[in-house]
Amino acid sequence: MKKILFLALITMIGLQVTAQDNDKGDKKSNEILDKLTTRTESYKTIEVEFVYKMENTDAGIDEQTEGTLIVEGDKYRLNIAGQTVISDGKTLWTYIADAEEVQINSLEDSEESISPNKLLSSYNEEYRSKFIKEEFTYGTTAYIIDLTPIEGKSYYKVRLIIDKEKDQLLEATIFDKNGSTYSYVIRKFIPNVEMPESTFTFNKAEFPDADVIDMR
Repeated sequence: MKKILFLALITMIGLQVTAQDNDKGDKKSNEILDKLTTRTESYKTIEVEFVYKMENTDAGIDEQTEGTLIVEGDKYRLNIAGQTVISDGKTLWTYIADAEEVQINSLEDSEESISPNKLLSSYNEEYRSKFIKEEFTYGTTAYIIDLTPIEGKSYYKVRLIIDKEKDQLLEATIFDKNGSTYSYVIRKFIPNVEMPESTFTFNKAEFPDADVIDMR
């Protein structure tokens, strides 16, 4: 489940990126990603409702669950599959319902420490983009773009579906080397929602029965 949480952050937050240099993507995909970035970065806050799907035909896996994500700069709050992940940009709190515990970690410069700023600064160096096609899907005309990691990852491709008119992400699918696909379909996208500062900080009163484990 930890992998699911971080992949969700990668796809929902990390795709707010500056377009790659021309040698790391074709011109059309760069232009589309530029527009996506400009539109997304113009919002103070973003609230997203999404459906997460995991499929692996060989293993007989076909699962899906719903989640929500709220973002303001480097701060975020993610709810999915019995877990709540909260970050104020410096500290990460992860509430695990099944275990009735909250784990506290510092956001460090490591592979699993995901924050918008880290992704924005490293994205150009790590992926190559390619425009695939334009098609009608989700009731609108959309662009299909593939992102290929330049260096080795556990996945070999990320496919984006982007609303042509709204410059908005509709779906992101991660293709894992083990044959699994992880898809995030955005059901609702609400920009510039007023959020209290407490949204992005841990409040023990929200989880009164949880054990708090400081792992810093």
